[in-house]
Amino acid sequence: MAIVVLGAVMALGLKPYGLWPLTLVAFVLIMAKAVRGHAGWVGWLAGLGYFGLGLSWIVEPFLIDAARYGWMAPFALVLMSGGLALFWAAGFWLGAKMPNKLVGLAASLTLAEFARGYAFTGFPWSLVSHIWVETPVAQLTALIGPFGLALLTSLMAASAARFKVKGWVSAGVLLAAGWAYGLFALSRPDPMAPGVTLRLVQPDATQDAKWDPLHSQMFFGRLMGATAAPKGPLGTVDLVIWPETALPYLVEENPDLPAQITAAAQGAAVVVGLQRIQQSFEGSRAWNSLKVYGAGGLELAAYDKHHLVPFGEYFPFGDLAYEWFGLRGFAAQTGAAYTAGSGPKVLDLGAKLGKVLPLICYEAVFPQDLRVAERAGWILQITNDAWFGTVSGPFQHAAQARLRAIEQGLPLVRVANTGLTEVVDARGRITASLPFGTNGFLDAALPGPLPAPPYARWGEIPALFLLAGCCLYAFRRPKSALA
Repeated sequence: MAIVVLGAVMALGLKPYGLWPLTLVAFVLIMAKAVRGHAGWVGWLAGLGYFGLGLSWIVEPFLIDAARYGWMAPFALVLMSGGLALFWAAGFWLGAKMPNKLVGLAASLTLAEFARGYAFTGFPWSLVSHIWVETPVAQLTALIGPFGLALLTSLMAASAARFKVKGWVSAGVLLAAGWAYGLFALSRPDPMAPGVTLRLVQPDATQDAKWDPLHSQMFFGRLMGATAAPKGPLGTVDLVIWPETALPYLVEENPDLPAQITAAAQGAAVVVGLQRIQQSFEGSRAWNSLKVYGAGGLELAAYDKHHLVPFGEYFPFGDLAYEWFGLRGFAAQTGAAYTAGSGPKVLDLGAKLGKVLPLICYEAVFPQDLRVAERAGWILQITNDAWFGTVSGPFQHAAQARLRAIEQGLPLVRVANTGLTEVVDARGRITASLPFGTNGFLDAALPGPLPAPPYARWGEIPALFLLAGCCLYAFRRPKSALA
């Protein structure tokens, strides 16, 4: 039970708590316990506590319609946290088998986090490196990415877990070096802004009412009212942005809607989050999409979400079940779930707005989804975080999106249905934002991009080199069995 509690204390470094020193202390104690025996069980119990608190927001979607689905909430939390803890169990077990156990634990736990981020479509939420998002240390992700920073964090804990002065000094040096680099990066001159003004619209449509016909017209009115509002002190608005699935109606059934929306924008283009439907002889397919409309409702660009949420937006192997066995209830091709888009891509919005890399909701969790051949000038995430409740989920989601800005050296514009709606510069600093859970809009200047940092150019390669070095060191026979 004590290990489970320590795991939960580790999660206090995540948003919205931000108590990263407690994460390090708990991490040290967990590692010290693991090298003394039963490392796999220690890893699983620690992961159970860590993910149990860190992912407690997972119950929120089941409480939208609590009368029907509320009973599933505790099972979802236990299964999610217990399942993800298996990655930690494997990492701790493997690390304890290495001659240098503590360095082995740091390396193998990072391997487990890599696996968690990529296996079965991946779920790199609540990485240990996410505790640093509000500190200068987060700037290291521009060099080595979130997994590389997770390795350095684990090495800090492993060094301190020796409970020797030399180990504490090593941990302190790692932390001081990371902090110093971050301060240096943050002190560098800001890149030139492109002179673009964006209007970010946050209608605050609660999930239990979002699709209710009695409320959908009200939410649509909020969107249109904000789009048509007078220009603010920044002058002309160049682009209006609505959040994910903001449009409560299908354009296929209401073809005049784009023209109405762009007329309200008074000359500005509008990014609209919507659902689109395509009919076929088998039935219909649906996509979670983003479309950019210009004057007269002309479609300028479009993007379909490609990294879908398992069981939330699609059912794994649902199309195969239809093709092989005729089961229609889980097949995207029969309208039972979303269809995945073709993949990440950069949209060219013209000379002034430049090239943008669009992300829809959950896609901002995956650093690998932003590594595309063509470099964009900025990142746009539209999302509906009303699914995640009001305590921790939206704040963790926004924090991870900010790391994407640092990793890519690109400004991030985040437009959320209920919040957090904010503009983030290329070093991860928030330059403008709307209060969470409010209805309104924000006119903000788009920050400028930095040259592509190492992580944007080389991806996980630097982190994998560091990891390989740690693995080699872990196989050296130490003087102490617990080293």
